[in-house]
Amino acid sequence: MKKLLKIFSMIIGAIIILLLIAFSYLHMSYPSVPPAEELTIDYSQERIERGAYLANHVTVCMDCHSARDFSYFSGPPTPGTLGRGGDRFDHSMGFPGVFYAKNITPTGISQYSDGELYRVITTGVTHDDRAMFPLMPYMYYGKMDPEDIYDIIAYIRSLDPLPSQIPDSEADFPVNLILKTIPQEAAPQKKPDPSDQVAYGAYLVNAGGCIECHTQVNEQGMILPEKAFAGGRDFLFPDGSKVTSSNITSDPETGIGNWTSDQFIVRFKQYSDSTYLREKVKPGDFNTIMPWIMYSGMKEEDLRAIFSYLKTIPPQKNQIIRFTAASQTP
Repeated sequence: MKKLLKIFSMIIGAIIILLLIAFSYLHMSYPSVPPAEELTIDYSQERIERGAYLANHVTVCMDCHSARDFSYFSGPPTPGTLGRGGDRFDHSMGFPGVFYAKNITPTGISQYSDGELYRVITTGVTHDDRAMFPLMPYMYYGKMDPEDIYDIIAYIRSLDPLPSQIPDSEADFPVNLILKTIPQEAAPQKKPDPSDQVAYGAYLVNAGGCIECHTQVNEQGMILPEKAFAGGRDFLFPDGSKVTSSNITSDPETGIGNWTSDQFIVRFKQYSDSTYLREKVKPGDFNTIMPWIMYSGMKEEDLRAIFSYLKTIPPQKNQIIRFTAASQTP
């Protein structure tokens, strides 16, 4: 019996040692991305204006990094909070932990060099070498043209500094360990010529991270590639209501297969029309997390390119119930 206990103790000890070695290796070797490059960006007015367009209407950085007011349809940013951060994403929304959008005004990014900002945006690794949860779609930003990222950096440097106290994000175990292995080196690509509508549309769809919301996910929150753009991802509101993303494949019955380019543009632009009145929405009434108000500022030629690309995506039949009020959810 003593011999068995001794063998058992040795096995447990060996397992503990192996776990410690594995943990040490993970801690010391990851995240595994190159150091931030020496980079000095020209903060020209042209860069700032292009960055403002991207950050507010294409990549919609301000969607998460401002306080959205869901007492209005589509949750437009609350005036005076642009870039302040503070949005909370937690277990009630299906996330494996509690995560907060950071302050990206000059107040929040003052410790970052331009190179460190470029690295965190495109790889998800902070200036102090921590891995960010991919709630921020850095894996998509890492495929963008560096010039577009430089424009966004110039823009957020120009924002009014807004002080805010943002708690640290905390991932659950074992996600907090797995998280270290997710960031990878950026793989930037040159922005296609807008005259190639499909290629340019694909670039914009990547920049917008459209696939993240418009694709179903598994129990671990990872998107299912075989369901790409077919919609069906659920998002919960605090009152228990549920909005489900739309099918934007070219299926004629359940997607956008029968849409025209003009119809697609009008769907977005209606929210920037001078006759549009912001709608107050009561808890339990139809609402959406889709930032229509922000996307309505996208240029028509960019929307047309996005539509051209989406029409090339193979159709998938997936009928969606867009909204389920809290009283109807299980």
